[in-house]
Amino acid sequence: MKLDELTFVERTLQSGLRAVVVPMPGVHRVVVNAQLRTGPAYEPIEDNGISHFLEHMLYRGTERHPSAHAQADAFESLGGTLSASTYVDHGSMAIAVPVESFGSTLPLFAEVYQQPLFSHIETEKGIVGEEILESLDDDGEPVGADELIRTLCFGDHRLGRPIVGTADNLEAVDRAKLVHYHRALYVGANTVICVAGPVDADQVHAALAQEFAAVAAGTTPTTPSLADQREPRFRYVDHAGSQTELRVAFRAPPDLHPLEPAADILLRVLDDGMSTRLYHRICDEKGLCYDVSAGYEAYAAGGIFDLSAEATHERAEELLSELFTLVRDLRDRGPTDAELDKVRARLGWHFEAMLDDPGELASFMASGILTGVAPRLGERRSQLLSVGKGEVRRAAEHIFSASGMSVLAVGSLRKKERKALERAVLGFG
Repeated sequence: MKLDELTFVERTLQSGLRAVVVPMPGVHRVVVNAQLRTGPAYEPIEDNGISHFLEHMLYRGTERHPSAHAQADAFESLGGTLSASTYVDHGSMAIAVPVESFGSTLPLFAEVYQQPLFSHIETEKGIVGEEILESLDDDGEPVGADELIRTLCFGDHRLGRPIVGTADNLEAVDRAKLVHYHRALYVGANTVICVAGPVDADQVHAALAQEFAAVAAGTTPTTPSLADQREPRFRYVDHAGSQTELRVAFRAPPDLHPLEPAADILLRVLDDGMSTRLYHRICDEKGLCYDVSAGYEAYAAGGIFDLSAEATHERAEELLSELFTLVRDLRDRGPTDAELDKVRARLGWHFEAMLDDPGELASFMASGILTGVAPRLGERRSQLLSVGKGEVRRAAEHIFSASGMSVLAVGSLRKKERKALERAVLGFG
């Protein structure tokens, strides 16, 4: 199958739940992927973490399979393993099974989505409590850079809160609260389900309509608007270790911003393998790090473009300087023609490769429909491939500004070294 031969059939159930089926005759698995708006972006501060706890409850059984073990055994006996995840502004629930098991899998998947038992809540609190501890030091202070940089970047906004929540909020979780949030979030208006694999679209849509007929319509949750950042931010967190972790983050375009496609290409110019700018400069040429990476996450209310690296304490200042040089150069000069040509070629291959991976394709389709960001595979490919050099430079100018920058250092630095990092941040221009 070629990309231009890929078709999909999308229908909306009476509840508003959007269902899309992607026939893929050349693969040997069927994937079901449900996505919904959830996570800290849609939680009040007193209930931060409830979406993540709800995700854990999806594993805890249904009426027909009334324990975590019984439910897991039911799925695994069909050839798949249920996977659920919570992110900053969305959550997913997915499974891949052999073709012959799909007919038995979909009713079980629908049952877990609609009717979790909410059993063994106290046991699950112990598990989630351990997860919360993973990002805390011995004094109970947060040291996880992924969460700290979002907090620094987004301040008091919900986007800056931890996905797993806090120990105090965890203690307050009870069955009534879980039922309340499940009824609010697991609804038709807030859910997209994609089925991808060697299936008949009409038959699958009929099965989806039957299995999800009882889903309430509900509403789509909203998140507050994000206030502008007006000056650079720096935070140092003292944490014993052999290296200092640096995170350099910038406010970036949200989901539907006109510059979102160009920001995606900008990321690929900077970091899409070991031959691109970031790794080549920081690791190959300077030998400052074992590894370095960049990421771009777009949300409904805002976005974050983030560079991450670790180095010995005495080289932290040099590392920060080199990271600044890289982003300044892209902002001031933009990418080269050769870089864009390589990005476009690799993108083309990436989209073609999705035709062999029903899991990645189902996730892409469901996410695209949920967010409104180019749900059609070919549409997104054309959108990205049409981004020109001038647009990438405009995205870099928009993103790599001092006023929207936040820098986090987690490590064991002397006072003089911390001050040097802070001066560099305040002097970024």
